Amino acid sequence: MTTINHPEVDIVSREQWGAAEPRGKTAFRGRVQRVIIHHTALESCTCLTQCMQELVSIQRYHMNQRGFDDIGYNFLVSVDGRLFEGRGWKTVGAHSKHHNADSVGIAVMGNFNDLQPTQQTLESIKQLLQLGVSRGFLEAEFTLCGHRDVGDTQCPGEHLYAALPQLRRTS
Repeated sequence: MTTINHPEVDIVSREQWGAAEPRGKTAFRGRVQRVIIHHTALESCTCLTQCMQELVSIQRYHMNQRGFDDIGYNFLVSVDGRLFEGRGWKTVGAHSKHHNADSVGIAVMGNFNDLQPTQQTLESIKQLLQLGVSRGFLEAEFTLCGHRDVGDTQCPGEHLYAALPQLRRTS
């Protein structure tokens, strides 16, 4: 099992959380212009085992019920700030209809209409964004938005959406 390591950024790999093989992949063409923040609108997971089970369930739902080639998100984050690889940096996601070709989707695991995002969650997202820029996956001046900014949805929840300016200031 591998974990993707970068100074101060650990990402639980697809292999580690038990991801199924994708049915197909489309690579991004160049650096990504936008980051779209989501929430899963499910219960928050509070331990690694529970989060990994939740990821398998989300992937199965996306592939079997939604007809996606894989889990829709590029990355997911738990309330304790643990980062998980979804499709990763190089593969176009299925997280925001009509907006996937130039964006990375990051979903926070939980329902943020009810919960406040934790400081650990926000710090992990900031570190992930900095990693994306430093490794050349994200444009240095990328746009950060909530799913509701590009679609008719409440996602990423009232409280997470209200926290997005904190992410914009550091990215």
